Amino acid sequence: MKKSTKAAAKPVADVFAAGTQNLDALMKAFTGGAFSGGAFSGGKSYEQAVEITKEQVAKANAAFLKGYEDAQGFGKGNVDAFVQASTLFAKGAEQISKQVMALTQNSMQSSAATAKALLGCKTLRDVIDLQADYTRSSFDTLVAEGTKLSELSLKVANESAAPIQARVTIAVEKLTKPLAA
Repeated sequence: MKKSTKAAAKPVADVFAAGTQNLDALMKAFTGGAFSGGAFSGGKSYEQAVEITKEQVAKANAAFLKGYEDAQGFGKGNVDAFVQASTLFAKGAEQISKQVMALTQNSMQSSAATAKALLGCKTLRDVIDLQADYTRSSFDTLVAEGTKLSELSLKVANESAAPIQARVTIAVEKLTKPLAA
């Protein structure tokens, strides 16, 4: 059986253990004089058995409800972490989009300025030099902006993964805690 399965089965095992204790207590009550000679001999042992049964059922119920509440709280935390991660990712995607749009706008402006300058060239050598300068500056801009976009993308990925990573850490701690005890 996997460790995680064992940890998940712990609350169920606690409920069964409480039921077993209940049954043992009930048997002790009946063998301790509740029945004598095949007929019910008195109400005291029966009342003790009922009281013990009530206590054991209450304990089992409390253990079950605590496990259910823990699971419900854990699930809510997971949903909250997913919402937070999604929000961070959306904000990061917006930043990346703005940066791409700014790069595109600058590229278009540079292209338009170069086209105007090309129309003013008087010799073929001027055209070749202007085109070489434009190509070089465009390539340098592309490399620099590409690096910025890569860094921003990595930052967005790390920030948006952080809430989910924190929940995974909590889950691992919860599952390994009962095993260590």
